[in-house]
Amino acid sequence: MSYEPLHHKYRPQTFADLVGQEAIATTLTNAISKNQIAPAYLFTGSRGTGKTSSARILAKSLNCLASPVPTDKPCGKCEACQGIAKGVALDVIEIDAASNTGVDNIREIIERAQFAPVQCRYKVYAIDECHMLSGAAFNCLLKTLEEPPNRVVFILATTDPQRVLPTIISRCQRFDFRRIPLEAMVGHLSYIAKQESIDIAADALRLVAQVAQGGLRDAESLLDQLSLLSGQITAPRVWDLLGSVSEQDSIELLNAIAQNNLEAIVDCTRKIMDRGKEPLVLLQNLASFYRDLLIAKTAPSRSDLVALTPPTWQALCELAQSWEISDILAGQQHLAKSEVQIKNTTQPRLWLEVTLLGLLSTANSTPVAPPKAINHNPPVPKPSFIPPAPVSEPKFEQVPPPTPPQPVQQLTPPAEEEKPLPASAEADTDLWQQVVKQIQPFSNQALFGQHCRLLSFADGVAQIGITSQPLLKLAQGKLASVEAAFGKLLQQKVRVTLEIVEHESKTASNKENGRSPAAKFPPISQPSPAPQSPPVSQPSPVVKPQPLPSQREAAVSPIIDSVPPEALRIEVVEPITDPVKEANEDELAIASSRLAEIFKGEVVESGSTSSITSRTKTSTQEPPLIIPPQQWNETDEDLEEDF
Repeated sequence: MSYEPLHHKYRPQTFADLVGQEAIATTLTNAISKNQIAPAYLFTGSRGTGKTSSARILAKSLNCLASPVPTDKPCGKCEACQGIAKGVALDVIEIDAASNTGVDNIREIIERAQFAPVQCRYKVYAIDECHMLSGAAFNCLLKTLEEPPNRVVFILATTDPQRVLPTIISRCQRFDFRRIPLEAMVGHLSYIAKQESIDIAADALRLVAQVAQGGLRDAESLLDQLSLLSGQITAPRVWDLLGSVSEQDSIELLNAIAQNNLEAIVDCTRKIMDRGKEPLVLLQNLASFYRDLLIAKTAPSRSDLVALTPPTWQALCELAQSWEISDILAGQQHLAKSEVQIKNTTQPRLWLEVTLLGLLSTANSTPVAPPKAINHNPPVPKPSFIPPAPVSEPKFEQVPPPTPPQPVQQLTPPAEEEKPLPASAEADTDLWQQVVKQIQPFSNQALFGQHCRLLSFADGVAQIGITSQPLLKLAQGKLASVEAAFGKLLQQKVRVTLEIVEHESKTASNKENGRSPAAKFPPISQPSPAPQSPPVSQPSPVVKPQPLPSQREAAVSPIIDSVPPEALRIEVVEPITDPVKEANEDELAIASSRLAEIFKGEVVESGSTSSITSRTKTSTQEPPLIIPPQQWNETDEDLEEDF
């Protein structure tokens, strides 16, 4: 027969055999005796507290064949009880959710649950570590848990109930398995040691129960290991098997720290590590002893709060009388900060010794005094207020030198920024010229500068007039650049609207006001010498008869030569008064933009006076080649065919 571990051999077979779970055993026993079986149960608790064993006991109680009805005392000998104990029963299925997490596994369980039990009264599905199921698997199980088929019971076991869906918990009867109390565990281990003839001392047996920290299975496994030792099992042998630092070594190390004995600390540390103990294990054990030392200092009667043997607890209580609570807390913080260093370093032994030597300073509370002496120096702030006074005065005196650049700023920005807001026509014209200079790109600047003018500007809304309907459609998609130019110039958000303005009304208003294109030359050419002023007034009789383009260019050319470049640049924009020529230029602008779109370029118009002058002069000698409007469509089609 194969060997059977102690935690299997002494697994509880009835609810009366459960160790330390009296409340749960009583509740389940009464539920079986009253035949109030819930469709789903949820068993939660830490490892080794009896969750899986309780699930098997419940399955045996429901299906024991020795009783005609469910019983709280299964026989353990019938075919159903034996099959459940060995895990081979057809109607009791134990599933590990860690390896069956998907929806398909749960669907298979639900499909099988529809069939009646083969051998037993109830079909029992025990799902261990159910928190490992996916969210979809939980949702698939919801309806079946709430309204399962007749004679079907679900038992869910988990060590992490926080990861179980609340909707699942609400459909189950929940039982929280607590950690096994120390006395109950010691009694159960004593019973096992007596049955197995294990020679173990009482303090060693208690130490085993304390080390298990409420997990009965861990305690039984450790006792199973200790049973392989020869001779009597004592507490030091338990510590050696665990790989931890013995209580006696920890007390010796604490005594050396309390006495500020550097040599004793180093000797004790190296002696422990020479026995094969890891530096990190030594550090963690010492930290736990600091915790026990604090409990011994504050509550010497509560030995149940620590996992120490009675002799060690008495020695620790005597040692705690020479320690201060602040020193114990400081030592705990020092050890906690050093754990990361020892865990990640390549020389853990070295840094462990450095850490333990650093505990010497925590045993003395005298270093608190120097900070108080430093804080008692109020005269220090006085000299700090005296130097800033003379230093700050020259700083204020050095502010005036930046004022000389102010006249330079008054020459350009104020003249441009103070003009846009007046409501007069001349101010609107000046504002529009400034805005046009800010429009980007240059193709948009040429379009709005030549064919648009500012009609009104008020309350952040600028109304722009444009000469023709085709240009209105072209300019409508480029209003963003005009609004950006307004915003850049006026530092505020401006909304721009467009409307068509006929040139006839513009020329008529100019004639009613006695203004002509040539009348603009005198104010602009005032800085020029006096001999140049008479030729400026000569163009007015030439423009009025409206001659043919060739004759008009020949008549205007001597005037252009005598006019300053600034005046010539302005006159080139506004001398158009012929409606036929104006319409031709509008159509030419549209054709130019279409041509630019075909070539993926933009319409560029030179803004320098030299290019305008040279262009006007050459136009008198040889007129530029102009394609008639009726041939534009043919030209565009040819260009599209080329591409």
